[in-house]
Amino acid sequence: MSKEADRWIPLESNPEWAYAAGLNKSQAHFEDVYGLDDVLLAMVTPGAKAVCLCFPCTRTIDNKIKEEASEIGRIVDPTVFWMKQTIPNACGTMALIHALSNSDVTLIPESPLAKFIDECKDKTPLERSALLATTPLFASIHSSAATAGQTDASTADMETNLHFTAFVRAPAPSARAHERKNVEWRLIELDGRREGPIDRGKCDDLLKDAARFVNAFYVAHTNSVQLSMVALCPGPDPNSL
Repeated sequence: MSKEADRWIPLESNPEWAYAAGLNKSQAHFEDVYGLDDVLLAMVTPGAKAVCLCFPCTRTIDNKIKEEASEIGRIVDPTVFWMKQTIPNACGTMALIHALSNSDVTLIPESPLAKFIDECKDKTPLERSALLATTPLFASIHSSAATAGQTDASTADMETNLHFTAFVRAPAPSARAHERKNVEWRLIELDGRREGPIDRGKCDDLLKDAARFVNAFYVAHTNSVQLSMVALCPGPDPNSL
């Protein structure tokens, strides 16, 4: 494809892409997270399986990301699914793929996302990205979700200064499969712009621990109000009932 064809329309914090790609609304759904304090976090259905964050790419945050590049070398569980972002403006799709592929949600059989994750199992992060770029259906779903948002995509600035990242939990890499009932869980950040998954520390409650890190790393270093979060929650989507 041409370089212009590789540029996807910026995707809003819109989980419709995930539903169209293979997430079964009767099993799990996305909910908005309205704030980072305990009262607002309590409004989210308990048992969050993943969190997606949209944040502004400010100079301060970008500098902090560069400073902590060495932390990416820290070993994480090898079963964590991560892929490198090579498609401009595809970070929203990347975050949703990272969220869904690292949760215990069973996707609709033979759905585009289920097939994609299965094909990616033995591929490298860059090979996964190449597969994403050459799968027309994903670009089509992404475009439909982007144009269905509140922003007029026909006039949207393709050089957006917002970026998506995802948080999931994974067992400590030293844990053996048969010991994972009592294993220590780790909070893992998955950002396609980085060079790999990042261990963000012990994880007792995914939503609360992700919120605490987001507050300390992202909110504390920007005055922008352009931050938003959604959580992948268990149970049927209340909007589909």
